[in-house]
Amino acid sequence: MRGRGIALVAGARMGKHSAAQQMEVQDQQHQAELQTQKAQMEAQMAQQQAQQQAQAWSAPKVDIAAEIQKLAQLHQSGALSDAEFATAKQKLLSQ
Repeated sequence: MRGRGIALVAGARMGKHSAAQQMEVQDQQHQAELQTQKAQMEAQMAQQQAQQQAQAWSAPKVDIAAEIQKLAQLHQSGALSDAEFATAKQKLLSQ
């Protein structure tokens, strides 16, 4: 009978040890998943920043005042009518 009790105690300890190992493995898997998700989010953020920078670099900066002066010169020289000048000026100002 005593041997049976020792076996039960030993089995219970082994069960606790096994459960602890399972929890540790699950915790490690969870940590790995979190690290993977974090890396994916960081990669997405880096990609978005790169796209924003590329858009900023590709969009030429227009000197609106200089363009309006050019339009005014063309208008004064008669190359642009009043309506054409007004339309072109409005287009520049709406940018």
